[in-house]
Amino acid sequence: MFLAEVVGTVVSPIQIPMLDGKKLLIVRPVHPDGTRTAKTKIAIDGIGAGTGDRVLVIDEGNSARQLLGDPDAPARTVIVGFVDAVEVGGELVFDHRTD
Repeated sequence: MFLAEVVGTVVSPIQIPMLDGKKLLIVRPVHPDGTRTAKTKIAIDGIGAGTGDRVLVIDEGNSARQLLGDPDAPARTVIVGFVDAVEVGGELVFDHRTD
């Protein structure tokens, strides 16, 4: 599981039945303070997120398949929650109301 910022959307003409009606988003993993940590990934949007949102992402196949309710789903990365604030060592390093 990791923190990420949504940086864009993906539109694909490839038809995979499991992805019908699901939005794909480009997420950039970040440290709690918002600095980049890794390359971008494509994630299935499970919460209605949009560009600029800070989110919590699961990046593990079995967890993704359980969330999607399909044990055979070809899925690994799913956005599972919005991040309202991040506190590290008693200091607020991210607050969506001010960023």
